[in-house]
Amino acid sequence: MSDNSIFSQVTKLLMKKAKILIVEDESIVAKDIQVTLEKLGYDVVGTVAEGEKVLEIVKEKTPDLILMDIMLKGSMTGIDTAVQVNKEISIPIIYMTAYADKDTLSKAKLTQPHGYIIKPYKEVDLRTTVEIALYKHKKEDKIKKERDLYYSIIKSDKDSGGSIFVKSKYQLIKVKTQEIYFIEALKDYVRINTVDQRYIIHSTMKSIKDKLPSADFARVHRSFIVRIDKISAIEFPNIIMDHENKHIPIGSSYKEDLMNKIKLV
Repeated sequence: MSDNSIFSQVTKLLMKKAKILIVEDESIVAKDIQVTLEKLGYDVVGTVAEGEKVLEIVKEKTPDLILMDIMLKGSMTGIDTAVQVNKEISIPIIYMTAYADKDTLSKAKLTQPHGYIIKPYKEVDLRTTVEIALYKHKKEDKIKKERDLYYSIIKSDKDSGGSIFVKSKYQLIKVKTQEIYFIEALKDYVRINTVDQRYIIHSTMKSIKDKLPSADFARVHRSFIVRIDKISAIEFPNIIMDHENKHIPIGSSYKEDLMNKIKLV
C-alpha cells in the first residue's frame, strides 16, 4: 500500500465528515467536483448554479465550507455571493475559477477567502486547500469563542469592580487590578506585570486599557500602561514605578492625560 493511500485512509478515519456546498454554474464541472470530494471523504450537501439561491441553502443545509465559482449564472457573481454570505454567517469560502486576472484576484481578496483554486484543478490541490481551510477556520472559530468568553468574564468582573481574567497555560487566572503595576506592549502581545507574576496574552494595548478602571490606570506611552497609585516618582521624561524601581518613558501625546489623573499639589 502506498504512503498516499495510507495517508488518505488515516485522514478519512480522523476527519469528521465535513459538509461542503458547491456553487458552480457548469453542471458537468459541479458533478466532477462532487465525485472528487465524496471520494476524499467529504459530504456534499448540494450544488447551486446561481448566487441568489446560496444564502437560503446555506441556512438550510449548514455546510462547513463553500466551494465557490467566481463566474456564476444570474446577476450575482461568486464574489457578490460571498459578501452576502459573510454578512450573515461565518463560514470558510474557497474560490474556484478559470479566471485568475489581477482585477478578479483583487476583488476576491476583499472577501477574505480561505483559499483559491485555479481550474482545471488537481485532486491533490483540492484536498489540500479544503483541509487547510477547514483547519484554519476551526482555529479561528476557537480563538473567537475564547476571546468572547474572556471579554464577557472580564466585563462582568470589571463591572463588579476590581479584577480581570487572563489566560495562562490553559487556565483563566483571576488577577486583581490593584496588584498590577504596569502593562507593556510586545508586538501582537501584551505583558501584564504584577508584584510577583508576569502574564503574556494575545491582545492590544487599547483592548486592555478599555477593560481596566480608567480612574486607576493611565496610558503613558504607546507601549506602556501604568497603575497610577504604583508610581513612586515622575522625573520627566520618565515615570519611576514602585516595582523594581522600573523606569517607564512618558510619550509626549500622553503627558496631558497623565497630569490630569495624578493628584498634583
